Amino acid sequence: MSFTVAIVGRPNVGKSTLFNRLLEERKAIVDDVSGVTRDRQYGVTEWNGKNFNVIDTGGFVPDSSDMFETEIRKQVKIAIDEANCIIFMVDAAVGMTDLDASMADMLRRTTKPVLVVANKVDNSNRALDATEFYSMGFEHNYFVSSISGSGTGELLDAVTTFITEVQPTDEELEAANNVPKIAIIGQPNVGKSSLLNAFIGQERTIVSDIAGTTRDTIHTHYNMFQKEFILIDTAGIRRKNKEKDDLEFYSVIRAIKAMDEADVCLMVIDAVKGITAQDLSIFSLAAKKGKGIVFLVNKWDLVPKETNTARDYEKRLKDKLAPFTDVPILFISAVEKTRIFKAIEMALDVFENKTRKIPTSKLNDIMLKAIEKYQAPVVRGHVIKIKFVQQLPTRVPSFAFFTNFPDDVKTPYRNYLENQVRANFKFTGVPVRIYFRKK
Repeated sequence: MSFTVAIVGRPNVGKSTLFNRLLEERKAIVDDVSGVTRDRQYGVTEWNGKNFNVIDTGGFVPDSSDMFETEIRKQVKIAIDEANCIIFMVDAAVGMTDLDASMADMLRRTTKPVLVVANKVDNSNRALDATEFYSMGFEHNYFVSSISGSGTGELLDAVTTFITEVQPTDEELEAANNVPKIAIIGQPNVGKSSLLNAFIGQERTIVSDIAGTTRDTIHTHYNMFQKEFILIDTAGIRRKNKEKDDLEFYSVIRAIKAMDEADVCLMVIDAVKGITAQDLSIFSLAAKKGKGIVFLVNKWDLVPKETNTARDYEKRLKDKLAPFTDVPILFISAVEKTRIFKAIEMALDVFENKTRKIPTSKLNDIMLKAIEKYQAPVVRGHVIKIKFVQQLPTRVPSFAFFTNFPDDVKTPYRNYLENQVRANFKFTGVPVRIYFRKK
């Protein structure tokens, strides 16, 4: 289950500062990948051993010169609909405004937990001023300073009390582990719905329609051509009004929810537009969450072709995706149904790669030879020796290298080891985690 916290509030109350603080406080920050917009709008964080998604609505609002109350109201509405918990930010330095009051009015109608966070409380006078926000009538009130971080610990403690893990039954676990779950993700209007219709429309041998766990992801159970999988669809369930900011905000929350449930993500991009910053942030989030990924370049029928068009396109795409370039890329047309079943085959291959377990003896035979061929560089006069390798029992393929100086192994050597793992064992489309442990 994925738990999502949305930060809402009028402009300039410090939503993005709090957002960055929540993510950077713990180390599970969505990387700054080149091309990802500077104001990342969503990420994953961990507190008290619980993981949750954080979404900053601030980044989705048009710049403040043409800021309309209606825009912000829409965002609050979407947050109320889609998030599990809402952080309502106000500014203690300015005091209560009409916009705060009208937002409070909307938030009082939800049954979801609302945490009022008075920001910029950095001295005792401000703390006194901030008590006026109690008059809005919410049960949970916190005083913080996003810049210095004071008060954010108590806030995070409060958020995690609302995260209750629903324990699945043994039957559910058994079924869930065996059947691959595939999600179609990507920005609005790249052809996710057409792709889904192409999958479903072609063959009517669908076993059952399971209503999804959330109101807005529908799970379709397939059993055909000796292949069984569950397709998680987030596309076009409930069309909201077509305004861009809304659509983008919606699609982000949807994509994150689908991603959390899936084993493998079919990442759809528009061949004509090419890969955008938003695509890259969706991609890096999926990789962060350890999901298998297949890249589908849709609307390939609309691209003028020459001899090496596909090859050149793939090279450009992989340059953008670096360092995680071991990802299958397929050129499709959902409308003309070109290569769409190949997409399912690739996704099932990636699922197999994700669940691959390598015998320890074989792993050591191959990897220790690779280590001998190219030794780790000497750090501060330490000769780094790696004696043993083991695959860890995790959901994402992870390998522990046992060494005398685990903290001294640098990124280039870590990348070398990951590339050797990829070269010798098939992990295409799957993030691989490398750890160094004290032997």
